[in-house]
Amino acid sequence: MIHYQRHVIHFILFFLLFLLIPYDAQGEERKNKESVSLIRIETSAIRPDDGDTFFYKDLTIRVLGIDAPEIIHKEHGIFEDQPYGRKAAAMTMNLLQKARIIEYVPFQNDKYGRLLAHVFVDGKLLAVHLIRAGLAYETVSYYGDSGFPGIADMIVKAAHESPRPRFERPYKWRRMHQKRKWK
Repeated sequence: MIHYQRHVIHFILFFLLFLLIPYDAQGEERKNKESVSLIRIETSAIRPDDGDTFFYKDLTIRVLGIDAPEIIHKEHGIFEDQPYGRKAAAMTMNLLQKARIIEYVPFQNDKYGRLLAHVFVDGKLLAVHLIRAGLAYETVSYYGDSGFPGIADMIVKAAHESPRPRFERPYKWRRMHQKRKWK
């Protein structure tokens, strides 16, 4: 009987330990990223680019979790605006210029050297503003949560609650309209 009770106690302790300890260190690290301090931006140092990208001092910041319609970028082979591209760019700049507080949580640089980051305008996600206005598609479903599951959930929820954008998905539009330089 004592031998049996000891096994039951070990099983219960193991089970509780299993529930309390994260499955792997990477998972716990990803959860903790959301508690990272936000980096504040000086609004006077922001320069426009398009609906999901802007310049801050020497950084190019790409808003994580969305894809907004394209505008002319001749250096990238885009010689015409995608429908709603100028409207998305104007909304982004309007929100950034009128904000009292702009903060971001950096993720990493992408293959183009842009800093991928979640951007907050007066405490609210810039990505969610654009999705709710019908000026961006969410990309979390494709790229994953990038280590920010709570933020990603807010973006996906906004997309499910908002009308579908009236323009073609930007990655599809680029396939048909972007002129690539062939070597």
